[in-house]
Amino acid sequence: MKILKDIDATEAHALLDGNAVFIDVREPNEQAMERIPGAMSAPLSELARGVPINAPTDRPKVFLCASGARTRNNSAALASLVEGDAYCLAGGIMAWRQAGYATERG
Repeated sequence: MKILKDIDATEAHALLDGNAVFIDVREPNEQAMERIPGAMSAPLSELARGVPINAPTDRPKVFLCASGARTRNNSAALASLVEGDAYCLAGGIMAWRQAGYATERG
């Protein structure tokens, strides 16, 4: 069974510089409050209904949520939805912000 590998914000940022796709699994209202610039929206509620993730297969994927818990708890299911390398942003967007990386609000 394929699962997501946990990576920290610094590792995720390095992957972003290397053309990774960030996939935000939080609900739209959460994403509207704060998000990582350029992250794809793929709420868990939509994925549970079978909505596909249309991420490029040749780029690494970094899944994220608020704290990393939702992503980690759904690791196997999320990993099965994409091809290629896939990761979980440990600590989620909170860890990203605490590491000093940019977010968008509103």
